[in-house]
Amino acid sequence: MVNGNVRLTLSFTFLQSLGRGVWLGNVLSAFIFFLAGESHTILGWVSSATGLAMTIVVFPSGMIADKYRRDAVLKTAFIFGFLGLTLMAFANSISLVFFALLFWGIFQGMVQPSLEAIFADSLPSGRRSSTYAIKHLLQQLGMAVGPIVNVFLFLYWGDLWNLAILRKVMWTGLLISGISLLPLLFFDDARTMGDASEAFTEAEPVGGAIKTTRAIPYILVASNLIIGIGAGMTIRYFPIFFLEVYDLAPVVVNEIMGGLFLLTGTFGLVAQRLSLKRGRPLIIFIVQTLAIVCLFIIATYPPLPLLVFLFLMRGSLMNASQPLSRSILMDYIPKSSRGRWNSVQSISWGLFWNSSAIIGGYLIESFGYSLTFVITASVYMIGTMPILLLVPLVRGESLESPASPVSFPKTSTIHAK
Repeated sequence: MVNGNVRLTLSFTFLQSLGRGVWLGNVLSAFIFFLAGESHTILGWVSSATGLAMTIVVFPSGMIADKYRRDAVLKTAFIFGFLGLTLMAFANSISLVFFALLFWGIFQGMVQPSLEAIFADSLPSGRRSSTYAIKHLLQQLGMAVGPIVNVFLFLYWGDLWNLAILRKVMWTGLLISGISLLPLLFFDDARTMGDASEAFTEAEPVGGAIKTTRAIPYILVASNLIIGIGAGMTIRYFPIFFLEVYDLAPVVVNEIMGGLFLLTGTFGLVAQRLSLKRGRPLIIFIVQTLAIVCLFIIATYPPLPLLVFLFLMRGSLMNASQPLSRSILMDYIPKSSRGRWNSVQSISWGLFWNSSAIIGGYLIESFGYSLTFVITASVYMIGTMPILLLVPLVRGESLESPASPVSFPKTSTIHAK
């Protein structure tokens, strides 16, 4: 029988990603860009609103989730998410967009630590990565369907980078995002597992020796924080890069984005399968390194067909590591502190991702896209190298079960290989 919290997490993930895929990606970036008078700098500053708001609430919400109830935090987040979406639907100035994104940041800061914690608490340790890969696939499918929906919307309303058209497209996504909030009202801490979902011990015998695992979460989160800094400098600006450098129309950009998310979900599943034999840290290192190479080549402004291929490979390979990274983190974090640790993880894609977008805006305005891509790839390299330290520390996952999202007895104990 499917665990109720797992089912709700997967439903929320898909619907939330679908809505975001319509309004929160390239469409929002273009909307802010033109509303701000085609300013990269203002785009960076406004984009930082979500990260700033997340920073304020993410740690308190994670602590409350650990000390009291995760489901209560999720229900409270529903209110802030609804307010943010409503304000964005009627925003007709940069200031209103900024405040809408502040509310959306509060929503994200409350949802992410509690959702990830209750999801991890509902899965067995040592057999999580497959379910995380499924969750990642659903997330990417939603993000892929969003741009596909946008293709039809732009064809209907006009294949132009126009504020009026962009607003209509955003309304569709905002409506879907509103529907995605409903599952948050039905999570229940009582449906989580017992000892089977608890963290592995800090010291484990391996081949007659003792290895310490205390450092694993710190290394992993530090790596993700650095990766988040690099990503923020560039990811927000790719739609504008396609427009300014390659003169691509909205439909083409959305087709590229749709393909990217489909590939990302597929590569996530492939990476998870490979990790069962080669180990999760090694596969993370390999896929991220290949993605970095792609970004270095993109910085040379290759011909359009090669650019599209490299862009798809860069994004799908870099993001294919996410379910593996998350599964490792949850295997080595005690249940009593998962909310706080997920708060730290959220910071990498909240404060650092959005705040570094400000740096990216200044870099692009001053030096252009090419140097910005080179700097981003260099930061990625710095963030990827520590993953090699995890190769001898992280235990392999159990091959007895594909770790399907099912409920296990609260008294069960899982022994991973």
